[in-house]
Formats: sequence, C-alpha cells, structure tokens
Amino acid sequence: MHGYYAGKLSGERLRQCYDIASPRVEQYLEAEIRFVLNHLECGDQVLELGCGYGRVTLRLAEVARRVVGIDTSPESIALARQIAGSGSRCEFLEMDAVRLAFDESEFDEVVCVQNGICAFGVDQEALLREALRVARPGGRILFSTYSEQFWTSRLKWFEDQAAADLIGAIDYERTGNGTIVCKDGFRAGMVLPEAFSLLGEQLGVEPEVTEVDESSVFCTIVVPETA
Repeated sequence: MHGYYAGKLSGERLRQCYDIASPRVEQYLEAEIRFVLNHLECGDQVLELGCGYGRVTLRLAEVARRVVGIDTSPESIALARQIAGSGSRCEFLEMDAVRLAFDESEFDEVVCVQNGICAFGVDQEALLREALRVARPGGRILFSTYSEQFWTSRLKWFEDQAAADLIGAIDYERTGNGTIVCKDGFRAGMVLPEAFSLLGEQLGVEPEVTEVDESSVFCTIVVPETA
C-alpha cells in the first residue's frame, strides 16, 4: 500500500478522488480540517504527513506561520508546489513519514489526517513514534481515522472512485468490518478507539480520542515535557 499513493493514486488522479466526493464526504473532509485548525495558533510550525497535492496543507497555512507537507509521491508533491505558487507559507518535500529528515522537537504540531495511519501501510507504532520525535515538548500530534458510523458513506465514496477508474474494482468478498479492499492491491482499514489507546500505552503517552462529525476519530497526543 505504501507505494499505491506514490504510483497509481497520485497527483491529478488523487485530486479527482476529492473532486467527485459527495456532499456528505465533503462535510467529513471539512470537519477534519476544522478540528485541526482549532488546535493551531498563528505562530505555530506544523508538519503534515501524507500531504498529497496540498489539499489540507494550504488550509493549515491560513493560520500557522509555517507548514511543511511531506509525501512519498513525486507527482503529488509537484502538483502541491504548483497549486501553492510562489510566496506560500507552505513547503512541500518528498519524504517517508517513518524516516523524517527533521530535527527533534522541530514542530509545534504534527498532523496526519484522512486515515493516513492506515493508508500509509506502515508500522503504526513506528509512525507515531517518529511524529512524537519531531514534535516539541508540550506540542501535539493529531492523527485521524474513520468513524465506524461513516462506513456507508465511506464505502460509497470508494465505489465512486472505482467507477471512475481511479482505484481498482472493490473486492466485496474481502471488504467489510472497517476495511476496504480493491482487486488491484489497494487496502485501507481503520483504527478503533481502543487501538489508539493501546498505541499510546506502548509509547508511554496518553492519547485523547475524539469522534468528530460522526465521520472521523482523532487521536490527539500532547508531547510530554522533558524531565
């Protein structure tokens, strides 16, 4: 899965996935952004993991002083830079979210929305650990996944993407229980609230788990102050 967004579902094809979103999906996407914006301050430096073509990054820059978006897809990064244009407070870099080329404590917030914790297809504990490393003490990391209540709208959205040939045909025999599987190798599950709590326990932090808009679930972790 890690290579799916760097290959088949990147750049303009990724943007088309959002262009065909239903009003209910658009509401979900906006609710995620609003939740993150409510945690930002004007002087913040923010890192977004899995930024794609900059859909969320550009919105965060409306508040934050500096926003860096990273993604593994060269095509998506190129499109993000094109859309942002010159003079933007956004910086877009090709980078792996579990191998961040940043110093410790460099950012006030590290953000990963739109179920990146599952869609990236990487070790979730390693992903969160690396996010914690680059966030300053007292800062936050915010990760989102899908709410169980959003399943019907979520599945319909992916069916629409498959019908537009943006992703493979849905494999209905393997799709269910919060996981969507396509016949071309696409697979994305979700993280249950109790799984977020377990990840926090493994990392020695206490996550706050919040359901937003009956569509997403956010795990918010305040980075412990150093001794």
